[in-house]
Amino acid sequence: MDTLTIAGTTYSSRLLVGTGKYRDFDETRRAIDASGAQIVTVAIRRTNIGQDPSQPSLLDALPPSQFTYLPNTAGCYTADDAIRTLRLARELLDGHDLVKLEVLGDPQSLYPNVVETLKAADILVKDGFKVMVYTSDDPIVAKRLEEIGCVAVMPLASLIGSGMGILNPWNLQIIIDRLSVPVIVDAGVGTASDAAIAMELGCDAVLMNTAIAQAKDPVLMASAMKKAVEAGREAYLAGRMPKKVYQASPSSPTGGMIGS
Repeated sequence: MDTLTIAGTTYSSRLLVGTGKYRDFDETRRAIDASGAQIVTVAIRRTNIGQDPSQPSLLDALPPSQFTYLPNTAGCYTADDAIRTLRLARELLDGHDLVKLEVLGDPQSLYPNVVETLKAADILVKDGFKVMVYTSDDPIVAKRLEEIGCVAVMPLASLIGSGMGILNPWNLQIIIDRLSVPVIVDAGVGTASDAAIAMELGCDAVLMNTAIAQAKDPVLMASAMKKAVEAGREAYLAGRMPKKVYQASPSSPTGGMIGS
């Protein structure tokens, strides 16, 4: 069976899904179920997982006994804020150490601040966290994050929430070729074909939120994304035929034809 391994734990699904932007926790649960995702991300600054006992908690809709939680630092713009947020998450989730680090550069583009990201990653790894890290599609930065000790590197396909798909497949390919930890496309996926392309390139997984949550039918889109990731992975493993520019090749052999 083809599986994904992150920080020593094996998963059958290569689709990771965020839990924000849905109408309510019921829709969140139905979409997650349709996606087949086993790892779900949660923005500690925006989602209640026990911080406010008087409000509904995501923990009730998505019990940690059934899903692997991936607390993230969405909304953090400095290394210090990100570190503080993940330490809080570890307390709220009883010592949970698998986390997603993202340190943003500005509120308009939400592009990663790689300088602060590198700083935070180094401190968090030394503090015992298993860090999955959102970053730019810079191969040098990606390699440095692996060297620091991050358990997965997550380059963007395009800007968070943009739905623009993969804008620079060449950089992603370099990152995939050079890193030994899982490479997970994070941010910018808009529809199923984007997810399939990421997997065909050789990415180990795809993480998405807006593409599902903001679809007209989130549950149906979640199902489509599940199939796209599976199809893209199978195509990658199968090995595509070579591209032949200005050269046709008949599907049937021409040798031995009747009358030849």
